[in-house]
Amino acid sequence: MSEENIENLEDLTEDLPKVIAEMEKKCKQAPDNVVAFHHLGLVYMKAGKIEEAIKALERSIEIDDQANQPMINLGAIYFGQGDLEKAQELNERAIAAQPDLSAQAYANLGLIWQQRNDMDKSIASYEKAIQYDPKLATVWMNLTSVLTMKGEDERALKAARKGAELEPDSPLAHNNLAVALFFAGDFATSKNHMEKAKELGYSVDAQFAAALDEKLS
Repeated sequence: MSEENIENLEDLTEDLPKVIAEMEKKCKQAPDNVVAFHHLGLVYMKAGKIEEAIKALERSIEIDDQANQPMINLGAIYFGQGDLEKAQELNERAIAAQPDLSAQAYANLGLIWQQRNDMDKSIASYEKAIQYDPKLATVWMNLTSVLTMKGEDERALKAARKGAELEPDSPLAHNNLAVALFFAGDFATSKNHMEKAKELGYSVDAQFAAALDEKLS
């Protein structure tokens, strides 16, 4: 799942063992502090201590059964482990707990339904995420992919344009837009975005590149 699920863990530039020790101490001192256990879980995730992260996040939810961020982050762990059922349950609980703060939970459900090849439910979940937060660029990109797979070319192009608008330096956004433009018949512009995706480090599908070159020849 997206890095947005784990709340800027890349910002943790301090020595992780030291941070973990400090957070563990804080949790012992305040065993009912939901935020402390949530943050401990996040730090464990950053350190790759997954079992410890699960326990800390579960404790956070035990303290406050309306705390949707720990639910979302715990769901991200289970998704990464391939346990789609638990991931779905946690994201649905997060939505029920705090509907107005559920954009990421809906985005995660979109991924879960996509993994299950239920494209209609995936699209509905992505669109719900966008309804709550229209600036989630990754969601627009994921939505583009699903719409493209379903052959909904016009909607896919609109979603692809939005994703590239929100993240103009994203190689995936430019690749998605290149594909959407290809199916829309705008081969020259598609080529431009494909080259931009490559410039930004994206490994463009060789068959797609060949098909596009053939259209332009």
